[in-house]
This record gives sequence, structure tokens and C-alpha cells, in this order.
Amino acid sequence: MDKIVVLDFGSQYAHLICRRIREQGVYAELVPYNIDADTLAEMSPKGIIFSGGPASVYEDGAPFCDRRILSLGIPILGICYGHQMLVHMLGGVVKRAKREYGSAELIVDDGKDLFMGIKQRMRCWMSHGDAAESLPEGFSILAHTDSSFAAAVADRARRIYGLQFHPEVAHTEHGSDILRNFAVRICNARQEWSMSNFIDTAVNDIKSKVKEGERVLAAVSGGIDSTVTALLVHRAIGDRLACIFINHGLLREGEEDEVLDMFNALGIKPIYIDASSRFLTRLKDVEDPEAKRLIIGEEFARVFEDAIREHGPFHWLAQGTLYPDVIESGVSVSREAATIKSHHNVAGLPKWLNLKVLEPLRQLYKDEVRQLARLLGVPEHMVKRHPFPGPGLAVRIIGKVSEEKLRICRRASKIVEEELARAGWYDKVWQAFAIVGDDRAVGVLGDGRVYGHIVSIRVVESVDAMTADWARLPYELLARISNRVTNEVEGVTWVTYAISSKPPATIEPQ
Repeated sequence: MDKIVVLDFGSQYAHLICRRIREQGVYAELVPYNIDADTLAEMSPKGIIFSGGPASVYEDGAPFCDRRILSLGIPILGICYGHQMLVHMLGGVVKRAKREYGSAELIVDDGKDLFMGIKQRMRCWMSHGDAAESLPEGFSILAHTDSSFAAAVADRARRIYGLQFHPEVAHTEHGSDILRNFAVRICNARQEWSMSNFIDTAVNDIKSKVKEGERVLAAVSGGIDSTVTALLVHRAIGDRLACIFINHGLLREGEEDEVLDMFNALGIKPIYIDASSRFLTRLKDVEDPEAKRLIIGEEFARVFEDAIREHGPFHWLAQGTLYPDVIESGVSVSREAATIKSHHNVAGLPKWLNLKVLEPLRQLYKDEVRQLARLLGVPEHMVKRHPFPGPGLAVRIIGKVSEEKLRICRRASKIVEEELARAGWYDKVWQAFAIVGDDRAVGVLGDGRVYGHIVSIRVVESVDAMTADWARLPYELLARISNRVTNEVEGVTWVTYAISSKPPATIEPQ
């Protein structure tokens, strides 16, 4: 399959470049900037993209690609820092300039190839403090802005292009068209990447790995990643897949029935383990957030191990690892890639299990997994369901986890979801839930004063959960939520709305 390879120079938008290229039907993958030219050539890319990054090319320690990459004869597109690096390495001059951050008007001077079919004036997104002062020999200007005479440049003879702006972000008009022109028109990459094609490829890959007689185990939660993983493996090997659904007593209201009904409708009957008493007993009197997470992780591993002993033997463990997880783990084509963090979906499993790992989604982004889910028949309301933390409601309860707090948190969160859905807001936000702590406040119930719990409502907007902003919900919607929570949830007297963004806050309170 034809591919575009993106070299990551530290840009917050590096993954977004890959996603935008894939949206054009061309496969793209991310590699570290220091990949050597020989390894890159072995990947046989149709095109190469240098991402942006926070560095300056004239500073000591600035990252540069292997110079031999520029002589491979493969089309190259540099974006922001990648553009400046190309100018610098090929003999031009880059200097500190007036910092430009935000929208600017781009005027296209040359509408061929890269800007084919794109209007002459458009808005683009700038984010830089350096700029090209002079261009290398052989380069011409394709577009400019008021503050950047070389906002887009090209050496067509060597098929090397540079953009000072970010075509991958939504703020740039026709940005996806520019990237498609590069991938398809300039690189001649075939548009073969689609989720319908991926299903066949993934199923055949699973069949080739899992030999006849071998069994696969998957832990499912109802989340989109584990659900799609299970469906792909089941399509490949049928009943040789065993799915385990562990109820740790910290699920949302009605979640266990919803998850079991969904899997049964999809032709999979999970092994259901109600371990809620085990988890809640161990969590009793525990207040520290990290201690809660550790206990839940340890207990999950124990329950999982018990299930393996009872229902085994198994030869493979299927996990819903996604492409960003693989990159963050430093698992890539570069021998020099630094590990950012260790990645594991099921922590703490003993080594004696000796299970081989099956990761059918390791090439995909979350939005692609959602596309897959729809193609595989997952109900739309489950596809669009908000993310839910592995430790469940334990991280939405401040202080000790008690039956009373769980009851309040479950019911209040359900009310929040119901009211958002009724108002057309549920699909607009990333997450929405209730938080319960030990703080109490005086309220009036009937003719008497009561001392009840304070519930805080948390609703955030985000794209990838790396950053998040609190949602500006209409006052009328907040009022309906507050009225229902105080009227319908016994023991609640006050409702507040959390208006802290991430950073400095986190999305979950613990």
C-alpha cells in the first residue's frame, strides 16, 4: 500500500498531519525525526513530510533530519519548522522574526500543483517566531502573507515544498486540499486506505497469526477500542475468542446490562464476572487517589488471572492498543526513538501466563476506530458514548468510596447525560459527568433544613483529551440539571459547575 511518512520534530500537530492524510484515502505513519535515510528508504514512502516543532534552526541542539533524506528523490513537504529546516539545510537563511500566532490571509501567487484548485485568497493558521529571510537556489515563492513573503515555497525540480503555515489544522481553509494535492498529485500516492479495506486486511492478519486450535482472550468494557478489537478477532476466529467483562462495582448507571446486551446482539457472549464486592471491600477507607488507582489495577489483574485459570488455556491476549499508544511507547522504525512512557492495557498480569499479544488496531486513530465500529454494526449510541476512565466512578468520588456516594454519582451523572442529550449538547462535548465529595451544605427540604452532599457537574470540550476547555452550557440547561439533581437524587442539596480547563486542571478530578 502506498504511504506518506511524517517525520515528527515535536509538533503538537504531528498526529493531526497523519490523520488528515489518511482522510484523503492515503495511508500515513509517524516516525521520529532522527530516522536514518536507509531505514526511511526501506519503507518505500511515496512522499515525506517534515512536521513543525518548537525549536529554532539556528540554535544549538536544534533537531535536523538525516541530510541524505534530501537526496532520496522522494517528494518532501516541510511544515512550519520543517519548512524552515529545509530552507536552512539547503543554503537559505532563517532568522528570528516577529512572532505570528493565529489566523492570517494567504495570497496564492502560483496556483499549480500544491495549490491546484484552491482559491487565490484564503485564511491560514500561523504559529511561528522564525521565518525565512532568503531562499535557497532553485526555490520559488508559491504564496505569501502580509508578514511572510515566503509563506509557501517550492523547488519543483527536486520536488521539495515548504509551508510556513499549518495546513493540517481546521483553522486553515482548504488545508486538507493542499495535503491531498501533495499526497496524490505530487507524490502520485494511490488512495487505497479505507476502513472497509482495513477490516479484510485485519481479519486475514489475525487468521494468519492465530493458528488452528489456539484461543484468544480479550477483556471488554463496552468502550469502543475493546469492542472493535473483540469484533475483529471474533470475525476471524469465531468461538475461539473468549471475552471477559469484569464489573468492578464502579460502572455507570445501567452500564453492565447495556454492555452485555450490545455484545449479545453482536453475536458475542462475554464471560460476565461480578467482582464488585471484591473491589469495594479493598477500597473501603481509602482516600488517596493514587492508592485507589493502584488497588483497582491490582484487583483487576487478580480477577483476570482467576478467570484465565478457570476458562483457559489461552494463547493470545487481544488488546485495543491504538496508533498514538504505539508512538508514545517508542515502538517505531527508529532504533534511536526515545520511550516517552510504557504502555500496557492490562497491567500487572503475571509473566507465567506467557500470552502473545494481538493488537489489531495498532495502526489506527480513535476516529478511524469509530468508523470501523459503525461498519461492524456497533449501535450508534455506543459509538458516540463519552470516554469513561478505567477506575470508573472511583476517580469521580473525592475521599472514601461509599455506597451512598456511588449512588449519588451514578444517578447525578445519568441526569447530566440525559439533559445534554435532550438539549442536543451530548454529541458536542467530550465528557460530562458528576463529581461527589465529602463536602456538605445546608438546604431546605419541605419545611425543614437538611445537611446534604454538594455535587459538582463537569462538562468539557476537547479533541484528544490532551487539553480541554469547560463547556459554556446555556444557563437554562444548567438550571434543569441542577433542579433534577436536587429533586431526584436523595441526599443532595447543592449543585455547582466546574469551570476549570485543562491545564491547569485535569478532566477527571482524581
